[in-house]
Amino acid sequence: MSYYPLTSIPDYYLMDSLLTEEHLLIRQSVRDWVESFVMPKIDNAAQHHTDIPGLMQELGKIGALGPYIPEEYGGSGLDQIAYGIIMQELERGDSAVRSAASVQSSLVMFPINEFGSEEQKRKYLPKLATGEMIGAFGLTEPNHGSDPSSMETKIEDKGDHYLLNGAKMWITNAPLCDIAVVWAKDESGKVRGLIVERTLEGFSTPETHNKWSLRASKTGELVFNNVKVPKENILPNVIGLKGPLSCLNSARYGISWGVIGAAVDCYCTAVQYSKERKQFGKPIASFQLQQKKLAEFLTEITKAQLLCLQLGNLKNDHKATPAQISMAKRNNVKMAIDIARESRQMLGGMGIMGEFPMMRHAANLESVITYEGTHDIHLLITGMDITGINAFG
Repeated sequence: MSYYPLTSIPDYYLMDSLLTEEHLLIRQSVRDWVESFVMPKIDNAAQHHTDIPGLMQELGKIGALGPYIPEEYGGSGLDQIAYGIIMQELERGDSAVRSAASVQSSLVMFPINEFGSEEQKRKYLPKLATGEMIGAFGLTEPNHGSDPSSMETKIEDKGDHYLLNGAKMWITNAPLCDIAVVWAKDESGKVRGLIVERTLEGFSTPETHNKWSLRASKTGELVFNNVKVPKENILPNVIGLKGPLSCLNSARYGISWGVIGAAVDCYCTAVQYSKERKQFGKPIASFQLQQKKLAEFLTEITKAQLLCLQLGNLKNDHKATPAQISMAKRNNVKMAIDIARESRQMLGGMGIMGEFPMMRHAANLESVITYEGTHDIHLLITGMDITGINAFG
């Protein structure tokens, strides 16, 4: 009978044969780092509602921040499949770890690289790549989540600077950030992106406490009270919602890979436990209901892997559509949260203990199924793609 140690990833359809040697080396190096750096600390961090000290700098050392950013700006110049693999391995450790890297990479470094000036790229990207500088992304507001077009955050042209007023909510890395990529409406109602540095007067980042989910992640608000933002800090090469939505597409793609890692961690734990735990004189792995669950887990993980691999190929060829990315994000997060919940039951009472990852992953995934587009919104994105009819609003 095959045995899956916690350090392995199920490869039922031999997908490793479709990856390059570089992909496999990257996966192993990130996996080793997660085993040595994240796993010994993550339960304590989640239990005590604290982040892992020095996390961003460590992510920078292993090349997990902006891995697809060109080397001239401090990135590794890797392809989209490599980025996905990195996210998968990080989320096997914890969604909070993947979120930290995902926000820095897809929501901060991506827009600066894609829409920023040459000066902005050279000023910010190398420091973001090493984790010396931490970034946050400001789109969601207290009154506007799924409908970003109604944002209330505003900028006014004051001649030699922009005056920024408003607030953003549910922001990963907010309490730690050195800069924030913020989206706001100008006087004409057009959405613009700005790089807001923490040192600017009137910019504050109150922390969000008492979360049941993503407890090892620092979450907060971005509050702007007459913040004078230098004109050179506006992203010059994008106007409108295309800017923030393209960032979300990159982040959603990373999530679709990442949650496979959480599912795999739960699956591998369930396989091990079911072989070792004996009831009625034999391992619970010998019972039909437990085998049914494990077979379904592996089937769903394999389907998610295939979905991500082809999506990665499409991303590499610049052919992936927002609707395709929505399908993968929605499917894979639901897959992961279902496996976390069902595998928790397989462990009985032990499934709620911190020594096992199921409850922590399940709680984290309650956030992941909501952020970067809710489960239902992604369903409507697919529906609109099928019918050509917008069902929003």
